[in-house]
Amino acid sequence: MLDEARFLDGPEGAVGFGAPGDGVLLDAYSGAVTAAVARATPAVAHLQVERDGRAAGSGSGFLVTSDGFLLTNSHVVHGGEVVRASFPDGSGGRAYLVGDDPDTDLALLQVHNRPGAQLELAASDGLQVGQIAIAVGNPLGFGSTVTAGVVSALGRTLRSRSGRLIDDVLQTDAALNPGNSGGPLLDSRGRVIGVNTATIMGAQGLCFAVAANTARFVMGEILRHGRVRRAFLGLAGQTVPLGLGLARRLGRAALTAVRVTEVTPGGAAERAGLRAGDLLLDAEGGELAGVDALHRLLTAERIGRSVALRLLRGREVATLEVVPAARG
Repeated sequence: MLDEARFLDGPEGAVGFGAPGDGVLLDAYSGAVTAAVARATPAVAHLQVERDGRAAGSGSGFLVTSDGFLLTNSHVVHGGEVVRASFPDGSGGRAYLVGDDPDTDLALLQVHNRPGAQLELAASDGLQVGQIAIAVGNPLGFGSTVTAGVVSALGRTLRSRSGRLIDDVLQTDAALNPGNSGGPLLDSRGRVIGVNTATIMGAQGLCFAVAANTARFVMGEILRHGRVRRAFLGLAGQTVPLGLGLARRLGRAALTAVRVTEVTPGGAAERAGLRAGDLLLDAEGGELAGVDALHRLLTAERIGRSVALRLLRGREVATLEVVPAARG
């Protein structure tokens, strides 16, 4: 008869039941996760979206201000006619869309009947691979569900539904499922490091969140301007190969460029003299390797400021000055 149950006995410090220090380590990890979840959960909402009087989807969101502003994903609420938010304490009600930015897959709502809790947006540029990441949300309708893992990678890019790349995306192995979209990804102090947005179906532990710094920028733009301002040239383009010989003659490292396929009448590109068929090579001295590079250039700071575009038209290389306008 055993007087004491000890399993996987071994040298001092060995891993296994009964090994010295195991309980302390487990308690420290558990304590960090449970404390972060306790702080965050009251501020995390279950969002139900209606269209034409019928349920059209659901997701998660979280409060970021004391007056009821709530962040979520654009794809959760885009096109919805009515959004209802419910919180763990039973409060909630209709959430009103303040602004929607499909280019970063973020949206800002406001709900009036809400709990007093709110979450802090951390500085996501200080994150490190391997640190604790905790997801709180409502996957598949299961309210206030928690999963935990680590930050698996930093600086990923993700294609948004609008076609633009979302930069500075966080990768995590904290499990996400449909319904987690729009919920917070937290650090061990319960601060938001990202907005959960996507997972790769069929893969394990490949989940993604829009970084908190991006969310802070988008929220600020929406609160100040009602939308995220971006510069607009008034053209359509596509990424095309140059060929090694042509790239060398043009003195370019990139083997691709942007071909203008359409110019909007009356737009900034037309006023500057750009034409369909022009091959855009450089902007402000930096190579345009593709449409994504052009998108990254067109920030709000470029609105109304001249941009030098170097282009190939037929056999001639020219430089045109374009003054981007604000996208409507």
